[in-house]
Amino acid sequence: MTRLAMLTAAALSLTACVDTDAERGLAGAVGGAVIADATGGSALTGAAVGGAAGVFCDDLGVCR
Repeated sequence: MTRLAMLTAAALSLTACVDTDAERGLAGAVGGAVIADATGGSALTGAAVGGAAGVFCDDLGVCR
């Protein structure tokens, strides 16, 4: 298993443990930063995108 696949699996497993927008946002930010850094991207940008996705996923009906 590649490093990216392991990091993705770890980040996705965290989403099952969260209930509030803040928790999902934090999990998304951490996952986004780790994945972006592992793939050579900007960890800060990854955290911003992942955090926003985590906060709004429930409102969009993606993570219900």
